[in-house]
Amino acid sequence: MKIKKQLNKIISDALDKSGISVERVSVNEASKAEFGDYQYNGIMPLAKPLRRNPREIAMEVVANIPENSMIEKVEIAGPGFINIWLNTAWLESMLTIAMQDKRLSVSTRENPIKTVVDYSSPNMAKQMHVGHLRSTIIGDTLAKLFEFLGDEVIRQNHIGDWGTQFGMLIAYLELSDTDADMSLGDLEEFYKNAKAKFDEDSKFADRAREYVVKLQSGDEHCLSLWEQFIDVSLKHCEDIYSKLGISLDRESIRAESSYNDQLPKIVNELIEKNLLVDSDGAKCIFVDGNEVPFIVQKSDGGFLYATTDLAAIKFRAEDLQAQRISYVVDARQAGHFSQLFQIARDAKIVNDFTILEHVSFGMMLDKSGKPFKTRDGGTVKLIDLLDEAVTRANSMIEQRGTQEKDDIDRVAQIVGIGAVKYAELSINRESNYVFDWNKMLSMDGNTSLYLQYAYARINSIFAKYDGEIKPEFKLGDDLEKRLAVMILRFEDVLYGAAKESMPHYISTYLYDLTTLFMKFYEQNPILKSDVAKDIQKSRLALSSLVSSTIKQGLDILGIEVLDKL
Repeated sequence: MKIKKQLNKIISDALDKSGISVERVSVNEASKAEFGDYQYNGIMPLAKPLRRNPREIAMEVVANIPENSMIEKVEIAGPGFINIWLNTAWLESMLTIAMQDKRLSVSTRENPIKTVVDYSSPNMAKQMHVGHLRSTIIGDTLAKLFEFLGDEVIRQNHIGDWGTQFGMLIAYLELSDTDADMSLGDLEEFYKNAKAKFDEDSKFADRAREYVVKLQSGDEHCLSLWEQFIDVSLKHCEDIYSKLGISLDRESIRAESSYNDQLPKIVNELIEKNLLVDSDGAKCIFVDGNEVPFIVQKSDGGFLYATTDLAAIKFRAEDLQAQRISYVVDARQAGHFSQLFQIARDAKIVNDFTILEHVSFGMMLDKSGKPFKTRDGGTVKLIDLLDEAVTRANSMIEQRGTQEKDDIDRVAQIVGIGAVKYAELSINRESNYVFDWNKMLSMDGNTSLYLQYAYARINSIFAKYDGEIKPEFKLGDDLEKRLAVMILRFEDVLYGAAKESMPHYISTYLYDLTTLFMKFYEQNPILKSDVAKDIQKSRLALSSLVSSTIKQGLDILGIEVLDKL
C-alpha cells in the first residue's frame, strides 16, 4: 500500500487548485503521534518566493483537499505544517486487503527493469575473510529486495582469478605431493607457503613468472592446474555462501579471466574515441577533477583491474542489457568508481539512462574502534567467525532451556547466522560499525533475536487460540490505529530501501513495528476472557499481519524466523 504516493497526489492536487506549482510533493511520516499519521512540511519553502504568509497558504491548501475515504482529518500546526490523520474505516479495509494477499499488498513495479548486482567478489588466492562479509550480505539483500519488487535481477560474482600471483600459486601447486583438494585445504596457509617459496627461491620465482606468461597464453598444462586451484577455491566460497544462506551460485560467477580477451578491444575503443593519453608509456584517462590518472594499460602492455572493470560494464550493458548496475564495494573504492562511471559514459559504453551506482559501505571495527582483527593482528577468516556465532548461539539456547535437545543445533544455526547478518543490515551501510557479540545475541534492542522472539511470541498466541484467524478488523484505541498505520507502511519502506539501496530502512522499520507491537501486546489483552469477541478477532488479525510482515521483511534480509524461541 503506497500510502505516501496517494497522499502526495492529494496534496499536489490541492496545491494546483490553489494556483501553486510544485515540482515534487513529499509527504512524510509524522515525527510524533500527536502530529497525526503523516505530515506535509513543504509550505514554508513556498512562502518566501510567493511573498505570502505560510499559514495562509496552508489554510488554502487544506481547504482545497476534497473529502475522501482515506483521510479522517487535516490540521495546520505552527507556521504552516499540515498534519494528516488517516480514516479508521479506510485503514480497516486496507488491512483486510493486505491480510488476504500473500504479498501483504506490496505491489510489483509498474515498469520493472533488468538489474545487475555485483557483490561478494572474493579473491581466489585466499580464503574469504571478514572484509568480504559486508559486500556479501548487503549485496544479497539488495538482490532479494529488487526481485521481490519485480525487477529481473542478475547476480554477478566478479571473482579475482587472474593476475601475476597465480603463476606463483600454480607453480607451488605443481610442487605439492598431494592432490589439489589436500594441498588447498587451508588456502591461507597455502598462499603463505607459496609466497615464502617465491621470495626465497629465485629459480621458483622465475618458474612462477614463466607460468604467468604460459597461463595468459593458454598453455594447457598451466590452465589445468589453474582450473584445479579455482575449483577448490570456489568450494571454500560455496561453503561460506551455504552457511550464510547467500543466493550466489556458479552461474553467478563472471570472473576477471572471462574478460581477458576483451581487454585489447576496450583499449582500441578508447583510442578510437580519443579518450586515452600517453603518460610515461602508460595509456591513461584523466577524468575532470581528478589529478590521479585512470590507467588502462601499463607501459609494459599489461592490463589492470580498471581495464577489466570497463570490460565488465560493457558486457553488462550490451550483452546483459542491464538498466541498473549496482556495485556493492567498500567506500575506499569511491574514487575508482567515480572515474569508472564517468569514463563509461564518456566512451558511450552505457547510455545516459543506465543507472550506475556504487553501493559503498564502511568498515567492521572491534570495540576499541580499530579494524576487526584476530588477537595476533591477523585477518579473521569468515568461516571461523560464522562458526563462532553458531557456537555462541548454541550456548545461549542451551542455557534458556526452551528448545528440544534434538532441535538446538538447527535453532542455533538460524539464530547465530541471523545475528551476524542483521548486525550488518541494521545500520546505515555507509557507516563503520562495531562488531559486538553480546549486542548481536541480545533479545533486547535492535537485533535479529528481538524480532525472531517477537515472531515466536505471536505464534504462541495463535497456538492458544481455538479458532480460525480471519481478516475481521475493528480498530479501537489510538495504539491499535498506530499499529495499523505502521503495518501498511511496509510497501513504502521497501520501495524507499530499493531506490536508495539502503537495507537498514527495512531493519529499522521491522524494529519499530516490533517495538510498537510489544507495547500493543502489553496494553491490549488478546485472549483474556473479558475481551469482547469482535475486539479479540481484530487483535488476533492485527497480530497475524505483524507476524507476516516480520517474516516477509526478515526473508528479504535473508534471515529465518522461528516458531518457538
